[in-house]
Formats: sequence, structure tokens, C-alpha cells
Amino acid sequence: MKWLPFLVDGAIITIQVTLLAGVVSTILAFLSGLGRLSNIAAIRYVSRIYMEIFRASSLLVLLFWVYFALPMIGVELPKLWAAVLAIGLNIGAYGSEIVRSAIVSIPQGQYEASTALNLTPLQRMLKIIMPQAIVRMLPPMGNLWIELLKSTSLVYFIAMYDLTFEAMIIRNNNQSYEAIIFGLLLVIYFLLSTCVTVTVRLLERKLTAWR
Repeated sequence: MKWLPFLVDGAIITIQVTLLAGVVSTILAFLSGLGRLSNIAAIRYVSRIYMEIFRASSLLVLLFWVYFALPMIGVELPKLWAAVLAIGLNIGAYGSEIVRSAIVSIPQGQYEASTALNLTPLQRMLKIIMPQAIVRMLPPMGNLWIELLKSTSLVYFIAMYDLTFEAMIIRNNNQSYEAIIFGLLLVIYFLLSTCVTVTVRLLERKLTAWR
């Protein structure tokens, strides 16, 4: 099919944005989630403010702000990094609550046992609490990463040649084939989402067996 190479090129950009934004959002989710459990009030407040602001923000508006507004104050980012930053900030704010709730769901007895073993707070978190929490947070994180993948379609609005952008170009030149074009688009997004789901399930299975 003559459209397929263009859709593949767009899918590559979509995967690139998804992977980079996934790394950024995961790092922010852990930093913010752990920060909200900190004994230092300033860290808790900053983490809470980040979560509340970016979770309540429209991703599309945030994307426009990063790409169009930041250059007005002298900060100009390439389209790729503007997309990665906007999506990462937004999805990371949602992930923050997943991280926090997974950690606080660990039974109190685990904390007491680690204290009895004379572990430091850092050792307790790394060796006892976090391995159990990661297994608990993987399913909701998997759902969030699928949402992240789907949210990459918004980069179409800053003219990034992602999967959606390529499909719209093809559609504009072949309007009589709209159903086929958008059907292919749905199938490709479904396949990409399935890859995320399978990866998360494999990780969950391996981590559960390791634990």
C-alpha cells in the first residue's frame, strides 16, 4: 500500500516521543511521589504544587505554551523536546499519585521489620519498600503509559510529522479513502498500545518472580 511508508515514518516519530516522554514522566513521577512523602516540608509543598498544577493543566494548552510561549522569554525548544517536556510534565503529575499511593500501601509491618533489622531509611526504601511498591504500581503505570502514547497525537498541532500528522496529510490528498486511512491509524495505535501492555505484563511477572 502506497500510504504505508508515510505511516511508518510517522509511527517512528510517535514511538520516539513516547519513549522520551515516558522517561521524563517516570522520573518526575518518582521524584514528586517520593517528595510528597518527605519529612522536609518544603519538598512536600513543591512536589504537591507540581502535581496539582500540571495534573489540572490541559495538555494541549501546555504543549502550546511550551512551544509558542517559552520563546517569548528567550527559551526556544525544538519541536521534539517541546513535545517531550509538555507530555512528560503532564503525565508525570498523574504518575506522582501512583508512586505515592503504591508506597503508602505497603503494610506497616514491613517498616517495623526493617527497623528491627537496623536498616537505615535509605536501605529500607531501596531494599524493602520500593521493590514491593514497584510491583504494585506497574499496572496503573501501564495504563498511564498507554495514555501517554495516545496523547502524543496532540503533537500534530505543532506540526510534528508524527503518526496522526502523516495520516491527516494522506487524508487531505485522498478524501475518498477516509475510512481506510483512519482505520489504519486506529490499528497502528492499537498495536503500539498492545506492545506497552505486553511489556508491562512481562515486567510485572519478572519482578513478582524475583521478589
